[in-house]
Amino acid sequence: MLFEGKITTDAAAFENRVTKLFGIKYPIIQAGMIWASGWRLAAAVSNAGGLGIIGAGSMYPHILQEHIQKYKKASDKPFAVNLPLLYPDIDKHIAIILEEKVPIVFTSAGNPKTWTAKLKENGITVVHVVSSAKFAKKCEDAGVDAVVAEGFEAGGHNGREETTTLCLIPNVRAAINIPLIAAGGIGTGRAMFAMMALGAEAVQMGSRFVCTPEASSHQSFKEAVVAANEGDTSLTLKQLTPVRLIKNEFYKQVEAADAQCTDKAGMEALLGRGRAKQGMFEGNVTEGELEIGQVSSIITEIKPAAEVVMEVWEEFKITAARPFAY
Repeated sequence: MLFEGKITTDAAAFENRVTKLFGIKYPIIQAGMIWASGWRLAAAVSNAGGLGIIGAGSMYPHILQEHIQKYKKASDKPFAVNLPLLYPDIDKHIAIILEEKVPIVFTSAGNPKTWTAKLKENGITVVHVVSSAKFAKKCEDAGVDAVVAEGFEAGGHNGREETTTLCLIPNVRAAINIPLIAAGGIGTGRAMFAMMALGAEAVQMGSRFVCTPEASSHQSFKEAVVAANEGDTSLTLKQLTPVRLIKNEFYKQVEAADAQCTDKAGMEALLGRGRAKQGMFEGNVTEGELEIGQVSSIITEIKPAAEVVMEVWEEFKITAARPFAY
């Protein structure tokens, strides 16, 4: 086989370093997306055999605690919390994660050295999200248990390197020895197989799980994702933090400001506060910020998260058995 792992004879389970590390059935991970990844989605994915993640990036500390507690009532399976390290109140989020004994934490948008040791001292598995081989190596040196390498195709906040997933994964695989999870532009079992062939040991999907009933994002946002075609997303707001968005009226305003060489302060004023919440959570698909990946062009329907997990897994198995069949 082209990937390191074993599909068991019961055609259900898969074993490799990532599934063992997380205690999950399938190497399929749901991304911790802001305004989409609440306890319902995380529980649905984990109950289906993947790894569900609660996205703390859009949650005040007490809201995060509420989601963790509700998750525990809905599932006894492993789960994770995604924690952007540059967000305010990070110490309060950490305190709640420790208090609630969260088993796995995915950190992003910051230096992994800051909190990795503290989390691991408390028995927590730590994964960090990167966009380059250079930072993947720094994560390994910082002691994380695994890394997510996220390519240019991904939705939401993105790396400045603009390296595609196809190029990023083999570069990161060559740079580190710890488990590697691929992200960015992955929405099918065939794409999952391709990432395994390049050296990944699991995949993380965000956009595909946005279009599920369990995602906490607004129905209008989900419908906008389903309606998106090739070329309907673009990486923008590069003067601030690069972010991939659906091209709506807000996007056009950003592009116009960029064409006029608007400075960073002007871009910050245009973005304002709560723009992502307005678009993805409240459903203003005209003026809101609609963060989604390029893979949105192949998403054609809203379906339960468990169906997404099984569809991806079944297609992966078929591809693994006949990798060159079309």
